[in-house]
Amino acid sequence: MKKKDVDYFKELLTKRLNELLEQADGTVSDMTSDEETFPDPTDRASHESERNFTLRIRDREHKLIKKIKKALERIENGTFGVCESCEEEIGVERLKARPVTTQCIKCKTKEEEMEKVLGL
Repeated sequence: MKKKDVDYFKELLTKRLNELLEQADGTVSDMTSDEETFPDPTDRASHESERNFTLRIRDREHKLIKKIKKALERIENGTFGVCESCEEEIGVERLKARPVTTQCIKCKTKEEEMEKVLGL
């Protein structure tokens, strides 16, 4: 992979990581603020539902943060853009669509087909 492509992905991933970390900090401070009192049980249920939804989103973002950090590690050790399954180069277009990917489209498709067959 060309150096300019690697630099592009490093900058992209670093920027996204910083955005996610800022959002996570905001969520922590919002959820640790004083609890509101709700005289109506429906309002309380709605608040809890929104809070649970936010927590699910943050959990997904936490998993994405881990993947971004691993992708940045691969950039540093020179293995970014190399498929972990077949060791072929992952296409730049695939990396633009999913910069944290570890497999080329061919290997990922095979994996998904196998999961479908096995019912995973």
